[in-house]
Amino acid sequence: MANIQYYDVILKPVVTEKSMNAMADKKYVFFVHPEANKTMIKEAVEKMFEGVKVQKVNTMNIKGKRKRRGMAVGRTAATKKAIVQLTEDSADIEIFSGI
Repeated sequence: MANIQYYDVILKPVVTEKSMNAMADKKYVFFVHPEANKTMIKEAVEKMFEGVKVQKVNTMNIKGKRKRRGMAVGRTAATKKAIVQLTEDSADIEIFSGI
């Protein structure tokens, strides 16, 4: 496994209607590095956002979609998503507050 630093683990937040509704339950969704595991994701979220305590992390691997260009067939890049559940006494994540 590559040497992944905590600032390389979280790539970007997922901003969809479903993820915005989950914020009421203190669940936040991020695209993460494909080789990151749950403990790495937990540490990265707690280090990047001050006052945040992670209760649990759920991850999912998403295969790339099949794409065609004439006779050539290929796939888009595979991604990994993480749903981060915060504890009740945890602070909210600031980047989602303005959305």
